[in-house]
Formats: sequence, C-alpha cells, structure tokens
Amino acid sequence: MSEKQRHVFVYNKTKETFLAFRVKVADSILGRLVGLLGRRSLQPDSGVWIVPANAIHTIGMLFSFDLVLIDKDFKVVGLRELVRPFRITWPERHAESVLELPAHTIFRSRTQIGDQLLIERYEARKPATSQVPGELEHLGTAREQPSAALDESPAMPIAPQSESAETRRSTVAGSKNR
Repeated sequence: MSEKQRHVFVYNKTKETFLAFRVKVADSILGRLVGLLGRRSLQPDSGVWIVPANAIHTIGMLFSFDLVLIDKDFKVVGLRELVRPFRITWPERHAESVLELPAHTIFRSRTQIGDQLLIERYEARKPATSQVPGELEHLGTAREQPSAALDESPAMPIAPQSESAETRRSTVAGSKNR
C-alpha cells in the first residue's frame, strides 16, 4: 500500500515570488486524511497540497501554519494566516484545493487574493554526462593523449569574427607604434 510521494513547487506569477519548492501532493483519500497530522513542524519551503478540498481542520496538529485556498485555475480565492491547532476553517465556496504552508509564507511572498499561482512538478535534473569517455575511445587512452581529450570538450560558442587574422595583427601592430 506504499504510494510514491509526489512533490510540486508553487510560484506566484502575479508577485513573481516562490511560496514553496517542495510541496507534497495529497490527492488520495489517505493522503488528504493525514495531511500534516503527526508532524511537529513544516520545513521552510515545504508544504502539503490537498486536492480536492475547500476547508481543513487542525485537530491533532501541533503547530500553526498558513493556508492558501485556490480555485481550479490556480487563482488564490482565500488566505488564512497562522492557522492554530484545534481549529476548523470555514469552507471557501470557490476553492478547489488547499495549500498548507509554513507560518508567515503568505506575508513573505506577498500573496493576495486574486493572485495567479503556477504549480508545477519538480524533477531534479540528472547530472550531465561528460563527453570525454566516448571521445577517448577513438583518441586512445587518457594517458596517451590527455590534452587532446580536453581540447575536444564542449566549449562556449564564440561569435564569428568579421576580420581576418592578418587584419587583426596589422591593427594590433599599428596601435603599438602610435
């Protein structure tokens, strides 16, 4: 019964600020039921996105947090700052889902009702593989020609030069004589 936890990041497009980078998606019955229960706090830049939901309870919680209620188009339709333990929030009629975020996140991100949020799945990039091992196969071993392997590594593109090498040399030589 182990389900893979999915995480998303939340960005406020209107204010151009991040609300959180690692928000757990709670879209199953069990995930929505548990939410933040059993945690002693929320890590900075983390949270829980409860889908679907238009209200929450904090019975059994041990800490305060911020609540952002959003509609189906990811527009903020409700805000609750510093929701304390053992409370029940009133349902927000237009809300489709709820973001539970660390305390003071709403203030820090300057989020307001009507702001447009972007919620995207975060996937860490895989480290870029080096081109050197493949190039070494046709160049020989690294001990034989280490400089040749390094010379053929990918480099930053350089803008094409309009002058020829002869013109540049004569210009440089002429500037020294002045």
